[in-house]
Amino acid sequence: MKRKSLLFVCLLLATLPFYAAQVDTVMVKSPSMNKEVQVVVVVPDIALGEKGTDCPVVYLLHGFGGNAKSWIGIRPELPQIADEKGIIFVCPDGKNSWYWDSPKNKDSRYETFISSELIKAIDKKYKTVAEPRGRAITGFSMGGHGALWNAFRHKDVFGAAGSTSGGVDIRPFPKDWLMPVQLGEMETNKEIWDEHTVINQVDKLQNGDLALIIDCGEGDFFLDVNKALHQRLLEHKIDHDFITRPGEHNGEYWNNSIDYQILYFSKFFKK
Repeated sequence: MKRKSLLFVCLLLATLPFYAAQVDTVMVKSPSMNKEVQVVVVVPDIALGEKGTDCPVVYLLHGFGGNAKSWIGIRPELPQIADEKGIIFVCPDGKNSWYWDSPKNKDSRYETFISSELIKAIDKKYKTVAEPRGRAITGFSMGGHGALWNAFRHKDVFGAAGSTSGGVDIRPFPKDWLMPVQLGEMETNKEIWDEHTVINQVDKLQNGDLALIIDCGEGDFFLDVNKALHQRLLEHKIDHDFITRPGEHNGEYWNNSIDYQILYFSKFFKK
């Protein structure tokens, strides 16, 4: 009887999918900030070893108050998804930077880090498709702003970009999330705030520069600014996917929404 039970367990295990993705926590040097930045990297099995296959990369940016481990906490299944899709996921610690090169704080150079220093380090260490056709960037909340900010301004680096619940126009929130630390107070630095909000970067785009996907929950306090960005993209005739669905500004929403974005990026990588 025991042998039959053991055989049953073995057969059951044999039918279950086996995931061998590697989750690394690495420190990446930022010469522009003269410090090391923690980064979580999820590497699919097919990209491991000397004979590993070059894989596309999705850069995942966290929100305000988060860190390099935020995304793996929100979506613990990222290793399985990495194996299933053949995608490397890179999750850097962006502190509370909003992913700008701060005009007020010379020690906060996260645009340079994300769009240059981190890219070079990941391409050097891992088997990546080291071209825009093999890179996408997205994030939630502050990270949604950061993803679009970097992608709109570095189309030579990223081929696709997304935002989920992103703070894509910062100006309605002038006192929130330590943004004045990076930009100065809005009432005395209006030009800087206008220059550092994603919605005002749309004029840098030509249709087809980026594959874009933007979503937001119907109960999210960022819904109105996301709808405004959608309208601005329509006015500029920039193709993009724009989705609203029931949900609020929380991990439950992002746990669900990131699957749709990964599917979108996966289709982009296969083109």
